[in-house]
Amino acid sequence: NKGDLHHAYLIEGERGVVVPEISGFLENLGVSISGNPDYFEINIDSFKIEDAFSLREMASEKSFSPRVSFASKDSVVGKKFFLIFTNSITRDAQGVLLKIFEEPKYGTHFFLIVPDASSLLLTLRSRFYFISASNRSALSEEAEKFLSMSLVKRIDFIKEFLKEKDNDEEGVSDSSRSRAGNFLNTLEGALHNKVISNRTLPGIDVEFFRQIFKAREYMRQQGSSVKSLLESVALTVPIF
Repeated sequence: NKGDLHHAYLIEGERGVVVPEISGFLENLGVSISGNPDYFEINIDSFKIEDAFSLREMASEKSFSPRVSFASKDSVVGKKFFLIFTNSITRDAQGVLLKIFEEPKYGTHFFLIVPDASSLLLTLRSRFYFISASNRSALSEEAEKFLSMSLVKRIDFIKEFLKEKDNDEEGVSDSSRSRAGNFLNTLEGALHNKVISNRTLPGIDVEFFRQIFKAREYMRQQGSSVKSLLESVALTVPIF
């Protein structure tokens, strides 16, 4: 609602798609994107606790544009806007963000964009108005194809899938780690449907769900090998 913005939005999707949409939306509201000391665009691959403390400090400061009593309800005068993209947020940083969003400051609005919202604590997600902008249909098609592939073709698929997109000038991209996490989520859903439809067939071992869970958890840790984790799933999951 342009006339009554929520204080915090959580948007799941790719940076290259969502960031231009949100910045364009704010410009339509009258927010100056360029040279505006009350507009902040933050791009960080891994959002750590020091980043969360810095955000809290910036959000607590008064806006440079003084609020005026005659401003209309949808006026952007005297308001601050934070557009934040990150591939991952550490647990400690999420704890600090919880404090920020528990007591939202009037006139301060946050747009947090992440590739995979399921990686966030449920208590943190509950503080946001959630919007999904993920291209799940394309991922679903890839997951279905992956399940029918031979092991050799799965390994080739993983090599192509993990090719990094070109970094932008800030050096932040939609990382292979976050894209792989989204793929595992979609693959898990496709597998569930396969198992349900074939539950009367002998020889189906659902322990491969445990391997997907482990791979997803390790994938969220810095320094882990995304390629090796995806290959472990490829070796475990049966061909359907």
